[in-house]
Amino acid sequence: MAPITRAHSSITHRLVVYSVAGLATLCSPGAFADNKIAGGMAPVPDTAELAAMPLEALMEVTVNTASRFDQSVTDAPAAVVVLSADDIRQFGWRTLADALASLPGLYVTNDRSYEYLGARGFQRPGDYNSRFLLLIDGIRTNDGVYNQAPIGSDFPLDMDLVKRIEYVPGPGSSVYGANALFGVINVITKSGSDLAGAEAAVAAGSFGEKKARASYGWHGAHGADILLSATAYGRNGQDLYYPEFDTPDQNHGIANRLDYDRAQDFLAKAAYGDFRLSFIYGNRTKGIPDAPYGAVFNAPFSVSDTHSYLDLSYQHALSDGVMLASQLYWGRYDYRMPAINGPQPYVVNVDGSHALWYGADVHATISSIAKHRIVIGTDFARDARLDQYNYNVDPYSQILDDHHSGNRAGVYIEDEITLPANFTLNAGLRYDQQTAAGGNLSPRIGLIYKLTPRDTFKLLYGEAYRAPNAYEMYYAISGPDGQLGNRSLKAEHISTTELVYERAVSATGRATLSLFQYNARDLISETPDASGLFMFRNVNRATARGAELAYEQRFALARLRASYSYQMVHDSDTGAALQNSPRHLAKLNLAAPFFADALMTGLEVQCTSSRLAAVGEAGGFCLANLTLSTRRLIHGAELSFSIYNLTDKRYADPVGPGFTQETVAQQSRTFLFKAVYGF
Repeated sequence: MAPITRAHSSITHRLVVYSVAGLATLCSPGAFADNKIAGGMAPVPDTAELAAMPLEALMEVTVNTASRFDQSVTDAPAAVVVLSADDIRQFGWRTLADALASLPGLYVTNDRSYEYLGARGFQRPGDYNSRFLLLIDGIRTNDGVYNQAPIGSDFPLDMDLVKRIEYVPGPGSSVYGANALFGVINVITKSGSDLAGAEAAVAAGSFGEKKARASYGWHGAHGADILLSATAYGRNGQDLYYPEFDTPDQNHGIANRLDYDRAQDFLAKAAYGDFRLSFIYGNRTKGIPDAPYGAVFNAPFSVSDTHSYLDLSYQHALSDGVMLASQLYWGRYDYRMPAINGPQPYVVNVDGSHALWYGADVHATISSIAKHRIVIGTDFARDARLDQYNYNVDPYSQILDDHHSGNRAGVYIEDEITLPANFTLNAGLRYDQQTAAGGNLSPRIGLIYKLTPRDTFKLLYGEAYRAPNAYEMYYAISGPDGQLGNRSLKAEHISTTELVYERAVSATGRATLSLFQYNARDLISETPDASGLFMFRNVNRATARGAELAYEQRFALARLRASYSYQMVHDSDTGAALQNSPRHLAKLNLAAPFFADALMTGLEVQCTSSRLAAVGEAGGFCLANLTLSTRRLIHGAELSFSIYNLTDKRYADPVGPGFTQETVAQQSRTFLFKAVYGF
């Protein structure tokens, strides 16, 4: 008996129908009410300024994630996208996954344990978002055991506390090292000055969903700033039917009360002068209803994730042209999954891990050299604990007790060079030495040409890598569904070429066209050996080609954002299409006022074409979400009502190895009422 393991109709027509409904909202009375638009721009605008800013200024919004220094989105060596707190509020996004799913080229898969992020056709079955680098206020959150980037309810922050999200698509290893194959996501949190007092929020919705948050913010002289916030979340979930288990002794395929979700999050931030201190804690327990990895159906089965991060940062101007920044950080991740294994006699099995790491980063930004902006730095991290365990409870039997550690160290340099004739060259190079991956060199170069004040072209090339993680190298258990370790794994590598064209279509409209090609080699995949045991191996190469078209239009009080992605991803050796790789993605986000600006409407539409599963496929679908919000009914309060999966669409996502199902049905229509009150 093996223990439980952790691993393992026309879209265009539907989009047009939803778009017509959205445009009807946009043209409703009050949508074009007179509004004075601010023309000034702060170095990093807050969300209110972003909402009111004309496109000429919006295209110059400062981002920091792409190069570690402040630059406008048009100067960044990537097709950077910024989401604001207003976007989160107006579209009712409850998780980071909800927000990321609205971006061009990204899509999210859910197996009712975790949510997985795909980009430009890449989403490897069984991968825990290890090919994206997730930062919170610049802090690396990917753990050392699985390299996991938490984006669902396991994300350790309340979305109400997110000030902005900067997404940099493409390879980012030249700046950040490992894991940044397909993109870097930086979640920037609010400060005490954004709240300026106490705030409380409550929410209630379908299937017993409920949330409560209490926050306090304060801002004083000399940059003194404090933010404290605590959130509790719970959801009972619904009973779910699985035809694969439809027998009398398995409750006719109905999983009762097993899709629950509970989470507690805490954020504390303090700043004074050049110093910033932050602490983040999140704990999530999720019930698993679909009985993967040989678990007994309709028996208790859950997964718990606990994330903790501590960060101390210091930033100081050494002179007019030299800025020094340093960071000390500590992180911990704990995972535990108890389950009942079959066949009879049933055994309670517990699978888990502990990861603990700490490190430092020091870099200087030099702008005193004419026509250059240079970042040069070094970082070091120690993975002090990379522990994995697995045991049966009664009778007690230790199956896995593995302990490892490792080091990561890197040096990097980035230079933005102003050239004649409206050209800019952005060049970066980083060398990393890592216990699990040896030495890796990651270059990136971007040539940016501003043909006119409205037209910008970017020609980009980059390389990135991902080191094999402790789970892939050292996890080993016996049994028919067991797994072998593989200590000889090599790092994955990707090289990308991309052409980006950005145009200010009008004073308030912006369009972006991206043409890309990705070549990935030594991709790590979980494959069975002759005995039936699974092992991770460097067995795949893949090529992706495609195009993304994105458009944004701002009106006086309304905003429209739409995108279409066409992507072809194939195994380079066989020519076969990859699993869970949609050919088409189409998205629409529309925010517009109703009733003389008393009510804000946020309409979101996402269409995904069919995707291959291990056997068969998951059909294409279109989803619509609607959020209505107002600040007029109660003084000092904002009320909102959201409907998710507006048309109650039935659809399914492909899942990774270890599931009896090839696809897992997704959430039906749900509702959520939310109230936020500031004191």
